[in-house]
Amino acid sequence: MATVKSVCVYCGSSSNVRESHRDAARELGSALAQAGLRLVYGGGQVGLMGLIADAVLAAGGMVTGIIPKFLNRHEIGHTRCTELIVSDNMHDRKYQMAVIADAFVVLPGGFGTLDETFEILTWKQLGLHDKPIVIADIDGYWALLLALMANQFKENYVRPEHRELFRVARDVAKILPILALEPEPRFSLKKNWL
Repeated sequence: MATVKSVCVYCGSSSNVRESHRDAARELGSALAQAGLRLVYGGGQVGLMGLIADAVLAAGGMVTGIIPKFLNRHEIGHTRCTELIVSDNMHDRKYQMAVIADAFVVLPGGFGTLDETFEILTWKQLGLHDKPIVIADIDGYWALLLALMANQFKENYVRPEHRELFRVARDVAKILPILALEPEPRFSLKKNWL
């Protein structure tokens, strides 16, 4: 069983989204705080990112936001985070998030969320980490992505054993129980990255 103390959540920065996605961010934030898990995320105060951070903080939890300098200059950074780390660039931001987190959850989001998702999946595929990854398919949001991935397996672009790189949760209530059942990671990203 994985020892999870911090969860990195990838999610959208858009506020003009379905209310059910907004509810999912708030629900996950509350659940993380109630379970005593630190949120690690992109450091924004807008969209689902802001909602999940606000929910964790409102429930008395801890939040580590990591935001690149150029976004922080636009005053997008969440100033009420327990800890706000300003990174040099987007690559450094993603690396720091991955090092700090014990597990990863993917909520609905846009291109940036896809970028983060595929990078962390690829790093796991390459053996750079073996931390749990859960894709939260809220209201079937990721159904087309999951279908694309199924086709990648079918067409032999991704090995069959790599189906085990991630889990899928159809609702927020299943995310933490899935993480609890994942095996303990055997090595740290930082150690293997260097």
